[in-house]
Amino acid sequence: MAGGHSSGGKGSALEKSLLVLDAVTIQAQPIGLPDLSERTGLPRQTVHRILLQLEKAQLIARGPVRDRFSVGPQLAKLALSAMYSRNQSAPVHNVLQKLVDDVQETCNIGILEGMEFIYLERIECDWDLRIHLRVGSRIPAHCAAGGKVILAHLPDSLRVRLLSSANLKAHTEKTITDAAALEEACAEIRERGYALNLEEFAPGVAAISVPVFDQSGRVLAALAMHGPSVRISRERAIGVAPRLMNAAKELAQIWGLVK
Repeated sequence: MAGGHSSGGKGSALEKSLLVLDAVTIQAQPIGLPDLSERTGLPRQTVHRILLQLEKAQLIARGPVRDRFSVGPQLAKLALSAMYSRNQSAPVHNVLQKLVDDVQETCNIGILEGMEFIYLERIECDWDLRIHLRVGSRIPAHCAAGGKVILAHLPDSLRVRLLSSANLKAHTEKTITDAAALEEACAEIRERGYALNLEEFAPGVAAISVPVFDQSGRVLAALAMHGPSVRISRERAIGVAPRLMNAAKELAQIWGLVK
């Protein structure tokens, strides 16, 4: 191997590439070569060589004006594919099943794509009266507990841009349709650590969701419990929040988001 490193050893080419990718993805804005060198602790010449390789593979993208780099289309595709993959579903399924057995309501895991909340994994409870939403279902993020909890933890500039351009359609009389009001709700969500959906998407449906954090504090997914509002009052939803938070920590460990 070039440079005397084995492919799997410390300081290998792969390890250095992963350091650069991590430094790019953790940023809310495109990042330049000097900052990447400083953040990774790698020489600029090394970082430059890695950037060229990553750009060729479309894992990162170079800005049109200056040499600043952001997430590329292939990396975004791989990230979504990994989240959707059934290969990792067994341990994730186990965490979700344990939570459903505990709270006796349907629970799901989802991610944000634009202004839509997408269900990645879901386990239904045993009640005859329950909400049927399949894996892959999409719900407007502004009226979904999972969507709101992820929106609340986006970088401020990105969230403002999304909310200002979104069509905040009313699905019930309780749907938040004003961007300023939704921004205020996001601030409350960050403060209390969970988001509620009390008949904002459909009459008679209630939900609570908590974020799944990585070690840097980013939220990459949401874990939610939902069901008929006749069983899930505001008080009951808030009461199960700590159990959802513990399960979210387990998911973060399974996905390798935290050490």
